Amino acid sequence: QVQLVESGGGLVQAGGSLRLSCAASGRSFSNYAVGWFRQAPGKEREFVAVVSGSGTITYYADSVKGRFTISRDNAKNTVYLQMNNLKPEDTAVYYCAGTTVFGTKQIMGVMGPYDYWGQGTQVTVSS
Repeated sequence: QVQLVESGGGLVQAGGSLRLSCAASGRSFSNYAVGWFRQAPGKEREFVAVVSGSGTITYYADSVKGRFTISRDNAKNTVYLQMNNLKPEDTAVYYCAGTTVFGTKQIMGVMGPYDYWGQGTQVTVSS
């Protein structure tokens, strides 16, 4: 089992950057793929990015590709989401989630495979 805690959210102007962190507790962190999802007010939670347990494979939602970068440091049990050129439409609560499953983007891009979720961190982008 793994517990996840997000941090790094905040208020930023459009065009700015933020780096989110997802700190994990528990054993064998490298066995878990970790994804980021986000949920804006009145909208469903949506996939943002995922990284494999080894860190060698990543997938991104089309809406963030080229602006966001997901990475991990297994020695620190932490996954990062570097968000650049932020837009007002990126405003949401961002959640990290863990799973021992890893497959195609179609598989990893939905909530179903993820067993463990953090509490979320708010990101607000002002125009």
